[in-house]
Amino acid sequence: MADLDYYKTLGVEHGATKDDVRKAYRKLARKYHPDLNPGNKEAESKFKTLSVAYDVLSDEKKRKLYDEFGEAGLAAGFDAEKARTYEQWRQQSARGGGTQAFDTDDLGDLFGGLGGMFRRGPREQAGPQRGGDIESSMEIDFLDAVRGFQTAITLDRPLSCDTCHGSGTKVGTVPTNCPQCGGSGSVSVAQGPLQFRQACPRCSGSGKLPGDPCTACDGSGRVMRAETIRVNIPPGADPGKRIRLRGKGEAGFRGGPAGDLFITPRIRPHPILNRSGRDLSMDLPITVGEAVRGASVEVPTPSGAIVVKIPLGAQSGQQLRIKGKGVPAHGQTPAGDLFLRLMVRVPKEDIAQEVIDKIDQAYGESVRQNIRL
Repeated sequence: MADLDYYKTLGVEHGATKDDVRKAYRKLARKYHPDLNPGNKEAESKFKTLSVAYDVLSDEKKRKLYDEFGEAGLAAGFDAEKARTYEQWRQQSARGGGTQAFDTDDLGDLFGGLGGMFRRGPREQAGPQRGGDIESSMEIDFLDAVRGFQTAITLDRPLSCDTCHGSGTKVGTVPTNCPQCGGSGSVSVAQGPLQFRQACPRCSGSGKLPGDPCTACDGSGRVMRAETIRVNIPPGADPGKRIRLRGKGEAGFRGGPAGDLFITPRIRPHPILNRSGRDLSMDLPITVGEAVRGASVEVPTPSGAIVVKIPLGAQSGQQLRIKGKGVPAHGQTPAGDLFLRLMVRVPKEDIAQEVIDKIDQAYGESVRQNIRL
């Protein structure tokens, strides 16, 4: 499937500014937001696509990677410089330009996603080792991030083998030479025109296995399985701030502890609400009559609707502060506030001239008398 064109998705040009991207997204988000289209699966799918496009194009770093590499540049662990280096080597090899020399440490970084094929250095200890950490991301709705919620994420991750309990060997067997490296502790590795040796992944460079390998995990002590993990998203989750789940990463080697799982939330913007720290803000439309006479109006908040008093003679742009109605309190962190910016709306229908004249006469003085340069 071809990459999506995020620019076309939002209807903006490639040179669009960050503000242009934000305006385009908010306009389309109002149209397709699930809250405004209940039960409409097509609108929900469209909104998710818009959210992903906005997440990429509103982030300068992600946008630069997307422009150069497409969606591949957004993958976890992607390294642009190393990708460019590899592409240069690949093109040179395709043209018959000979072999380009690489240090094996550089190759270890460049091809790190291939299971550590190119690592070198002292042999790893054959004892217990901690499992690696896992990085993942999760797209979260704005209001869910504000309120906090519990969810679940399903990941394929290396878990301890149930048959050998992570030892990698059959119970009761005696140490033997590693069959993969023949007891030497290293194996030959080739990548394109390059050939060199690395520590044997089967015995971690020791040349020995504690006993006959477990047939269930082929001696690794770990098996890849899908696991559903419960995740608690606290109220006020910050975009980009990782959530750590201890012991939910890769299982350890030879009885070592498991690594951790780090989840980075990506929060979809809301078409009406904005957030600054623990505070929320929104525009609140009011009528001319409500502004002149004052009124009590119902206002939706993340914790439910409340009644807000509009003061007598309210002005457009005037801000009201509603204490404790922003991001809910969490632990020792107090709740934020909700700021309402009053926006006086003039009727679109024709108004009798005598009514307009009376309103103008009620000002008593020019509304622009203090405008001076």
